[in-house]
Amino acid sequence: YTILVALVLMMLLLFLKKYRPEVYRNNVNVTFIFFNILVVVFLTTLVVKYNAGLVYVVPLCILPLILKTFFDARLGLFVHVLTVLILGFVVPNSFEYIFLQIVAGIVTILTISELYKRANLFISVGQITLIYIIGYFAFHIIHEGNLENVVWLNFGFFLLNGMITLFAQPLIYIYEKMFGMVSDVSLLELSDTNSRLLKELSNKAAGTFNHSLQVANLAEAAANEIGANAMLVRVGALYHDIGKMNDPTYFTENQTTNINPHDDLDPEKSADIIIRHVIEGIELARKNNLPDRVIDFIRTHHGTTLVYYFYKKSMEKHPEDTQEENFRYPGPTPFSRETAILMMSDAVEAASKSLVNPTYPMIDAFVERIINGQMQAGQFLNADITFKDIETIKKVLKQRLTNIYHLRVEYPE
Repeated sequence: YTILVALVLMMLLLFLKKYRPEVYRNNVNVTFIFFNILVVVFLTTLVVKYNAGLVYVVPLCILPLILKTFFDARLGLFVHVLTVLILGFVVPNSFEYIFLQIVAGIVTILTISELYKRANLFISVGQITLIYIIGYFAFHIIHEGNLENVVWLNFGFFLLNGMITLFAQPLIYIYEKMFGMVSDVSLLELSDTNSRLLKELSNKAAGTFNHSLQVANLAEAAANEIGANAMLVRVGALYHDIGKMNDPTYFTENQTTNINPHDDLDPEKSADIIIRHVIEGIELARKNNLPDRVIDFIRTHHGTTLVYYFYKKSMEKHPEDTQEENFRYPGPTPFSRETAILMMSDAVEAASKSLVNPTYPMIDAFVERIINGQMQAGQFLNADITFKDIETIKKVLKQRLTNIYHLRVEYPE
């Protein structure tokens, strides 16, 4: 038994290493997966030892449901199948049990999508319960040859299984707190613009808040087009500039008069204030308990780029004393498709404000120049993003900017 179970778990590790290297390298993720397998096996073993007839009360479909929520469908199904194989040693009528649980797991994976919509979980649980009932009828006919002597109590067990499966929602919340992970349910809550932090941003820095909304729309559209996590990108975009709340008037989008406070400052001091919004944003995010995956967007949205305007200004004033590192963001550079999308969308949206009477060729050349500049600066070397993805993102940004700045018919006065 020990050798066979070890073999199954080794298959899981090999799968993670080959197909999910980012999960394999993260000790918290691997611990989370093994912890869930252990809990399910332990609960099933306890129930079987107490009363083998109650084996179908254990809500095994919570496992693929939770793993799909935090990772992806393929990993969720693979772990579910391996767990069922381990349980085959423990339960009576193991073939029937394995068959029913694998089919129920597949139904869970195929039906559950957008778990943050409450109705989806109820619909999925209903389908899982129906599969159990149909499967039980089929096996009963195989054994008995007819529908006589059906144990109707088993249907109560299947319904109870479904009721317990609904506990997945609070369990996801508990796991988020225990393991520091983020699900779509939490991301949906964070995307609410009426949340305290975003309300504070809109009150203190209205221009930055509007910029963040525009970036969120651009980034979400780009993420959907290349199959990235659109919800995560949107939330990252909404919070990426929260550090500007501390000194809002030093950023052009918040200046309501012609007075620019940078006019009275040395270029190096101005650059320091601009760069500091990243560090202050991270501190503010940690203070407000934002998840690490959201803080990553704040850290990386400028990468290691140069505050070129003030660098150029300093070079004109005193070139011999100007040091480039004083005008460069600390980084790191984006390390995922999502953070790379935000960097492109942020730069394009911010710079697009300088366009005067834009035409499509102007927007086309403008987007190409901005993103090609980021690529030449090596900002996407650590992000798992392809040239094809980048070209698709460019296309989406061009279309969206064209829609934003489209020319209207001039109405007579």
